[in-house]
Amino acid sequence: VDSKLLIIQLLHLQSRDVFASLCDNLIQTVIHLDSEKKIAQTVINQLEKWKTLFDKSNATGLTPEAQQGLYGELHFLQKFLSVPELSFYDVLHTWVGVDKALRDFQGSNWAVEVKTTSTNNPQKVTINGERQLDETLVENLFLFHFSVDKSTSNGLTLCNLIDDIRFMLNDDTPALSSFNAKLFEVGYSDAHRELYQETFYQVRGENYYKIENNFPRIKENELRNGISDVKYSIILAMCNEYQVTENTIFNTLKEL
Repeated sequence: VDSKLLIIQLLHLQSRDVFASLCDNLIQTVIHLDSEKKIAQTVINQLEKWKTLFDKSNATGLTPEAQQGLYGELHFLQKFLSVPELSFYDVLHTWVGVDKALRDFQGSNWAVEVKTTSTNNPQKVTINGERQLDETLVENLFLFHFSVDKSTSNGLTLCNLIDDIRFMLNDDTPALSSFNAKLFEVGYSDAHRELYQETFYQVRGENYYKIENNFPRIKENELRNGISDVKYSIILAMCNEYQVTENTIFNTLKEL
């Protein structure tokens, strides 16, 4: 059989962790493809994507807003990884926010959107788009509201939280590689750690909501023709009847 060999070689050993993440990403994207042509095109596309990420990583780091958003997603991820009977790798596979997906976490019949606030009005969250809280195409849609206080000394930094999760995954190489790859995709680089060492986050409040019935939100099928890219705010103090417990959430999310 006529076959071709593609060699991707690491030249700088100090980058082996990122290289391992890249290799893992390439393997996962081609493992189910059935033709050499598809594999070649997918590898090219992924390498171009990683090139863009490397270029981004040489920039000035994440904005304060992006740091806060990532902290909230990682806080939820840490909880999810702690659920018994679930594999780390499978849980990480549900973290799709790094791919600019509609919601932050997505399973077979559920989705979770994470909103992190630290303003003087912690009960108001901003919804981006008419589909973000539209449960029409998903059986269970949840909103996790994570309110934090930011300071220069109390709590955990973004790097502290990342280190804690890496410690959890330390004995599971595929999961750790996947986690590092997702961090890189979202724009986080260890080269910028010093930029994130002065902002500390402390939990102010955590609430979960099930999006159903008359929960205040805008659905895609409710818009008039020609309207799109909707952005609006929700006052969560008006949504208490839709609150659910953390146990309820993770019992549902066990069905990956």
